[in-house]
Amino acid sequence: MPSDPPPAWVLTRRRQIGDRIRATRTGRKLSQEKLAELAGLDRKTVNRIEQGTHSTLIDHLLLIADALHVPLRDLVG
Repeated sequence: MPSDPPPAWVLTRRRQIGDRIRATRTGRKLSQEKLAELAGLDRKTVNRIEQGTHSTLIDHLLLIADALHVPLRDLVG
């Protein structure tokens, strides 16, 4: 894993993806805890992804998309 910080555009895209996940989750009236349970993840992981503060695994995004019943492309744009 690179030690240099990612480019600004990567950080921006992380936040955009997190915003889409949050909007979809809240639109379905799910808490972060419930989404985490449905996706088989920890609530803190869901929070970090929604905040865009950490890089994430594609596997986590796939699990979240499945739990929300949306195609991954809807979350990543």
